[in-house]
Amino acid sequence: MSDPLYAQEVALREAVLLGPIGMDMAALEAEFPGYERRFEHFVAVLDHPSGPRVVGCVTLLADHPVPGTGKLMQMCVDRQRQGEGIGRRLVAALERRAFGELGLTGLYCHAQLPACGFYEKLGWSYEGDVFDEGGVPHRKMSFRPDPDGV
Repeated sequence: MSDPLYAQEVALREAVLLGPIGMDMAALEAEFPGYERRFEHFVAVLDHPSGPRVVGCVTLLADHPVPGTGKLMQMCVDRQRQGEGIGRRLVAALERRAFGELGLTGLYCHAQLPACGFYEKLGWSYEGDVFDEGGVPHRKMSFRPDPDGV
């Protein structure tokens, strides 16, 4: 939380994810107490004349809800930078950390409906029906690496 890029990450999450549904970081913390401190934060940074600029982020909540499983949360990319592969690279970095370094066996997320195709292209699978979270329709999606590495 002391990293100088953290404030930019928070601002991006509030602008892209939280603000449009009437939330901010305080509301997120109230809904998911303690998660922010448990998250591993991944950011995509662009070199800019005024200094490094966070243009994408995602968080990992490892061993949630049970040991060996992780939850991908708070995935977003600056609206002006979408379509450049930033999100794909962020998810790949999170997967490498989860499976290669932490030894998790599965990941899941609650994807907003417009983002489901993004995760599906990355090999994630649908689980269950559409549900409401924060006033927005979502689907649970999950990913388990191929045990043969193929």
